[in-house]
Amino acid sequence: MTVLADYGTILLVLACVFGIFMAWGVGANDVANAMGTSVGAGALTVKQAIIIAMIFEFAGAYLAGGEVTATVRKGIIDPAVMAGTPELLVYGMLSALLAAGTWLLIASMMGWPVSTTHSIVGAIVGFAAVGVSFSAVAWAKVGTIAASWVVSPILAGTMSFALFVSVQKLVFNNKNPLAAARRYIPVYMFAVGFLISMVTMIKGLKHVFKAEGVNISFFQSAGVAVIGGLIVAAIGVYMLKRVKLDADTDDSRYANIEKIFGVLMIFTACAMAFAHGSNDVANAVGPLAAVVSTIQSGAIGAKSALPGWILLLGGAGIVLGLATYGFKVMATIGKKITELTPSRGFAAELGAAATVVLASGVGLPISTTHTLVGAVLGVGMARGIAALNLRVVGSIFLSWIVTLPAGAILAIIFFYIFKAIFGA
Repeated sequence: MTVLADYGTILLVLACVFGIFMAWGVGANDVANAMGTSVGAGALTVKQAIIIAMIFEFAGAYLAGGEVTATVRKGIIDPAVMAGTPELLVYGMLSALLAAGTWLLIASMMGWPVSTTHSIVGAIVGFAAVGVSFSAVAWAKVGTIAASWVVSPILAGTMSFALFVSVQKLVFNNKNPLAAARRYIPVYMFAVGFLISMVTMIKGLKHVFKAEGVNISFFQSAGVAVIGGLIVAAIGVYMLKRVKLDADTDDSRYANIEKIFGVLMIFTACAMAFAHGSNDVANAVGPLAAVVSTIQSGAIGAKSALPGWILLLGGAGIVLGLATYGFKVMATIGKKITELTPSRGFAAELGAAATVVLASGVGLPISTTHTLVGAVLGVGMARGIAALNLRVVGSIFLSWIVTLPAGAILAIIFFYIFKAIFGA
């Protein structure tokens, strides 16, 4: 208590700086997962992808980021163990932010696509298990999160596989594929609009207007989401009419269809960026929210409101990371796992976005890296295992294994440094 009273302002400033640093790392590294497929498929340039990501990542983080944040802040460690020494929680969360941010900086400089969720969860578990006590970690919750690391790529892969197979059957295998593309693509566009509208209504607006006492039922949300889906479909149909197609010959037919799917990828890229922002902002602002709450109250609260400015800070940090360093990982991951075309990239992005928003809706901090890699693998598997670059897939899996202990070890080192500087 004395430590927090004496050094509260300094610790608060450090928490904000480390929180932005971590959010920067999320933007710089995970941008590849959100936008890399669009760039790899040739549907968007790097510059266009960054502009789209900046808008929708921020919107996702600010509007729909509150639910997952609650899980990272309170679910991984048992606050009751540190009730008598709240400064240990503050040191630990500062250490976790700095450790995860440092690891993401190293990984981004090396061009490694690693999981930001792995980084922060590993860091929190590391300081809590070694620096506080083994019982401080809510191992059951960690087990649930760890299970999601397996479940999410399988779920995303299955959804993307099914989406791509549906595209093949409904469009590419049709006797008149161009006419079929014009017929079915607005339906896919409706699905994208409905999906994003639904998560915005259920999670985003619920969070933003909670303080105002505005309650929106599930069916009301679904009604608004239908309207959102119809608007997106209408915009998509308008854009499709403006696409300049080559003369319809056997040689140009499938190229024309890919052009149409290129339009669709603009929408799925927006959806993926929104979903990514809503889920991964928690990695940066969850620990920051815990520090702010503890310093302001002088105790570890069982439950505390998430101030809007913290989400704002996290969203701004992610955008900063995207704009300044996201291009490096994004430019490499989009083309290395498997060859992507707009139709394949669409299936991967929509499958991954659906998985992420589903996880965000139940407050599960899944790894976007695992989800999107799973989705891309699913699309690749639809063409056979030979379509996958197994060497790259193997190195990605290896980086996933290294990330967890790296975050934990760095966090333990930083934790003891903070204890030595500020006292305990």
